[in-house]
Amino acid sequence: MYVPLLSICIWLPIAGAIAVLLLGSGQRAELARRVALGVSVATFVVAIHLYIGFYPEYVGMHFVERLPWIGAFNAFYALGVDGISMPLILLTAFLTPLVIIAGWEVIKTRPAQYFAAFLLLEGLMIGVFAALDALLFYVFWEAMLVPMFIIIGVWGGERRVYATVKFFLYTFLGSVFMLVALIYLYQQSGSYSIQTFHELPLGMNEQVLIFLAFLIAFAVKVPMWPVHTWLPDAHVEAPTGGSVILAAVLLKMGGYGFIRFSLPITPDASQSLAWLMIGLSLVAIVYIAFVALVQKDMKKLIAYSSIAHMGFVTLGFFVIFATIANTQDEAGAMLALQGGMVQMISHGLISGALFLCVGVMYDRLHSREISAYGGVANTMPKFAAFVVLFALANAGLPGTSGFVGEFFVILGSFHASFWLAFTAATILVFGAAYTLWMVKRVIFGEVGNDGVAALEDVGRREFFVLGTLAVSVLVLGVWPDPLVEAMDETLRQLLVHVMQSKL
Repeated sequence: MYVPLLSICIWLPIAGAIAVLLLGSGQRAELARRVALGVSVATFVVAIHLYIGFYPEYVGMHFVERLPWIGAFNAFYALGVDGISMPLILLTAFLTPLVIIAGWEVIKTRPAQYFAAFLLLEGLMIGVFAALDALLFYVFWEAMLVPMFIIIGVWGGERRVYATVKFFLYTFLGSVFMLVALIYLYQQSGSYSIQTFHELPLGMNEQVLIFLAFLIAFAVKVPMWPVHTWLPDAHVEAPTGGSVILAAVLLKMGGYGFIRFSLPITPDASQSLAWLMIGLSLVAIVYIAFVALVQKDMKKLIAYSSIAHMGFVTLGFFVIFATIANTQDEAGAMLALQGGMVQMISHGLISGALFLCVGVMYDRLHSREISAYGGVANTMPKFAAFVVLFALANAGLPGTSGFVGEFFVILGSFHASFWLAFTAATILVFGAAYTLWMVKRVIFGEVGNDGVAALEDVGRREFFVLGTLAVSVLVLGVWPDPLVEAMDETLRQLLVHVMQSKL
């Protein structure tokens, strides 16, 4: 019996969101919380079944679903996953229950609506990663802005309206250019099938224009310098759960767009403009790291850190052209591609954990300023251990997931140019500088004030959430093989496609 697992992953949380909304936030608020958690856990279980039934050696899409949708445009409700989208779906389904648990007692205002927004967001994000029809992809891509807009705008900080409008305008306007490119590709192929787009024989001028249209949309989402300014504002004003999902999943959609659309559809333009992408990535790695060093707000520091680490992702995806051109070494190019993908998953875990740690402190002292703390380890030793672990992972400590992706990208860059690898490797130094400096001032030393002296260590729910992420970061750091093997064949076929198509 065929079970549409992908449709269940998408529509189960959306249906759950409706159910939670109907329960409301009055006397049935506790039931709404339990339903939200149950639905998110059930979605994660289905996602695990996707992973179990996934055969990495099989080249092509798994769990394909295809139903007529809009006949006039030859658009289909088409879903499928491969080694690129599978890990991202699993990451989304894994983090959503943790976000719901983290907000269990913290969210007092409209809790049912809050949890429903996250369930809706989960379904739409999985839809983005699973869509094989470009029109369906675009619908999911734009629709997911709505629940995040609401999450920041309703449960955010004092400047939440400014931050959420800025977030919406940046991402929505960037996506308009992508829509124009998708419509052009439809006119050329007569179909919205993404796989059909991959085989289109496009001229160089067409590819360059399409690549630039995609670049505007995906660069905003990553976000790349200089279109990154919406991210710190959104993170600072967003509630903790919003920051976690924004950093851990939404930013990955930009990287996913580059590897799903830009590289395979416009391979010649990607090669021709690789210097631009490498340059922008290195600016994000180096310049943004200096910006992070001077931040006084912990959330802003982690937000800028995210921009720098996502620069590693785009560097890994585009340095392959320099690697092939300079050494004809496909092994180096594969390392860079794998590193970019591993970095996306790893950053999702680490950045989500760091934002949750900031949320734990904010819930107690209602301040994100570094100067408001000091000596937290004296009163919250368990929590301090988690913060130090995640900080070291963010700095790329060997044995944690933060090291694996960055090491792969640095190795791949080394095959292209020593100086390119050297510049990229500076993130290991800068990452340690801004992350550990924050930890030194917040966690260690004498107790900073009476507020810190009165802090209580993490409770059972907080310990479970942070402990789960800590185990994930360590397991991926020590044993990345299952993740690498799942994506290996898909990335190899992508590399062959891109290299065969180059001018």
